[in-house]
Amino acid sequence: MDFDLTEEQSILKDSLDRLLADRYSFEARRGYMASAEGWSAEMWSRYAEMGLMALPFAEADGGIGGGPVETMIVMESLGRVLALEPYFPTVVIGGGFLRLGAGDELRTTLVPQIMDGSLKLAFAHTERNSRYDLTHVETVARKDGHGYVLNGAKSVVLHGDSADRIFVTARTAGAARDKKGVTLFLIDPRASGIGLHGYRNQDGQRAAELTLDNVRVGPEAVVGEADNALPLVRRVADQGIAALAAESIGVMSAMHKLTVDYLKVRKQFGVPIGAFQVLQHKAVDMFVATEQARSMAMYATMMADAEDADERARAMHAAKAEIGRAGRLVGEMAIQLHGGVGMTMEYDIGHFFKRMTMIDITFGDSDHHLRALAEAGGLTDL
Repeated sequence: MDFDLTEEQSILKDSLDRLLADRYSFEARRGYMASAEGWSAEMWSRYAEMGLMALPFAEADGGIGGGPVETMIVMESLGRVLALEPYFPTVVIGGGFLRLGAGDELRTTLVPQIMDGSLKLAFAHTERNSRYDLTHVETVARKDGHGYVLNGAKSVVLHGDSADRIFVTARTAGAARDKKGVTLFLIDPRASGIGLHGYRNQDGQRAAELTLDNVRVGPEAVVGEADNALPLVRRVADQGIAALAAESIGVMSAMHKLTVDYLKVRKQFGVPIGAFQVLQHKAVDMFVATEQARSMAMYATMMADAEDADERARAMHAAKAEIGRAGRLVGEMAIQLHGGVGMTMEYDIGHFFKRMTMIDITFGDSDHHLRALAEAGGLTDL
């Protein structure tokens, strides 16, 4: 199997890497984080100018027609600099719902706004009692004439405080963990009855708590099939896991490089500490773990568009379980080899480890996915 990038993919990677190298130093990122939005509006515009927002959308919708490989390239590059912009919730997750679940009219209206950078999206699904279970939805949508009335609360809505539209799951039938009875809505966060409390996660990314108090929406707010949104949610979540896997490789690669560079310049007993063989072995362990995780990220990318939901889910369970384990190992070794300076807010290595931990718990941590993979019988049916 050929894993080499095409000429167009290589150009995409090189162009994005050059932009981020020029504009996304650690100090620049600190300034972006301190801004009102918590990320860089200028960089967001540059992503749009480069066509990054248009990558996954079909040419019929005005997009570039890219696939999971192009998303992998972008996410790995963004992970390497700890980019703060809402690319993941807007283009990967929100764009996934539009591509796979929205009708022609909604796509025609919203996709061009995403591609020019004027529309930002978020996904509100996690609830306090859900424990990584995508089927657990307590938020209720009650039928009211031709529309619905929504009541409930959602947690850790990534970039929810800057979103122009939010995808929200609510139960229109059944009990809290039933597989049927969940509907996906696209709502305006400025509508009456919606409360948003924004905050910064430990990794610097923005998130929000969302409350819905008798929020009225029309029938046009429903995206996909009413009462049966979970298959769509699972498919988009699987594509999100593949994208996060690619971002993880960028984060781990950066941690390894920063650590090796530090071993070359930090001196003890008059020599660089990288001269000590035991520390060299730890650096090699970090490299091996990163490359093993890279293989799983590629596997997740290959399976992201698989039509067989069970096969796709097993691949994502395996990728999430292995990459979460590898990311923890690489991060812990990076902090250990840096010593005390690795724990300070002023040095960048700790921020990479924080991002790795947040990636691990998004859509379920490694322990959750390892258990799910075991319950599914492993990667293959034997």
